[in-house]
Order: sequence, then structure tokens, then C-alpha cells
Amino acid sequence: VQDGDLKFSLESIKKLKELMDGNRHINPRVMVPMASYSPCQEKHLPEEFRPVCKREDASMIFRRLILAAEDDLCEICANAACAGCF
Repeated sequence: VQDGDLKFSLESIKKLKELMDGNRHINPRVMVPMASYSPCQEKHLPEEFRPVCKREDASMIFRRLILAAEDDLCEICANAACAGCF
């Protein structure tokens, strides 16, 4: 999956999505908005995302990557962020 000049493996994107989906709730009644959550503090964050955490636009990059992973659209080449489909 590609975001601008950054490229990530689909497996890492899926792990990122799992991390972000699993940490959206702080308790059953309160949800943390995606905009205020950063996976950069997660110890299980795939290492290839560490450079993204140092960027000012990290939250936007993570959001776009999660969108690319939604419903496994990359695997059927339906998402423009997927590389190598054509």
C-alpha cells in the first residue's frame, strides 16, 4: 500500500488496523475519536511505521492507510492506494 512516497506491506497495514480498531474504546461508554488516537505509542506497532510517527502529518497518513485496508479492498485492487494491481 502506498501513501505518497511511503510504501507499506499489506500485512503491516492490517496489523495497524487491528491496533487502531482495538484501541478506540477506553471504556464501553466512551469512544476515542480516531483523530485523537495515535498508534505511535503502541509497543506492537510494526517497525516500518516508526518513521511515520516522526512526521507532522502522521495522523492523516495513518487514517489514509486504515481506509486503504477497509474491507480488504486492496486485495481486490479496488483502492487507488494499492500498488502493483495493474
